[in-house]
Amino acid sequence: MAIRMPQAHHMAADDRRGPEQLCRYITRPAISNERLSVNRVGQVVLKLKKAWRDGTSHHVMEQMEFMQRLAALVPRPRLHLIRFHGVLAPNAKLRKAVVPIPPTASAPAPMHAGDGDQTRAGSAKGRMRWAQLLKRVFDIDIEQCPHCGGQLKLIAAIEEPAVIQRILTHLGLAAPPPPRAPAVRVGLFEAA
Repeated sequence: MAIRMPQAHHMAADDRRGPEQLCRYITRPAISNERLSVNRVGQVVLKLKKAWRDGTSHHVMEQMEFMQRLAALVPRPRLHLIRFHGVLAPNAKLRKAVVPIPPTASAPAPMHAGDGDQTRAGSAKGRMRWAQLLKRVFDIDIEQCPHCGGQLKLIAAIEEPAVIQRILTHLGLAAPPPPRAPAVRVGLFEAA
């Protein structure tokens, strides 16, 4: 089952199908289920996207060989997934010539209300404010009024469930979260 997601995907708060599709898209396997099958002997048959120059269109391998090849795709733990080579490699001689120099720490960056994680961490220069992250990831701008477009100021972040429930009940909104749909199991190796 191939799920294609647009680049900017918006979901309603009570939409259960949207997050499920997004999670399936993010956690999709390394190999499409449509290209995998098992023959009568029990070997794994992988259909290639394009035929090779010699005309090979399928690759047949034993189950253990297939598992070894899949395990080779799993990145090693606690290591960066992006590797740089050439002048961008960590110890390259010319790296200083191509990588921009970070600004000097002469003046501390202004702290904004609601940046508790930034104030606790001290001077974390490369971190984005969580309001910017919300806008970037979910396209929610909490610093701009949806009615007049004016600038909003964050005065508090409420994290206690009992207080949140009282506020939502007072505003006439649903206090309990929407019910969760049961998880759907999708097999990686479906026999064709």
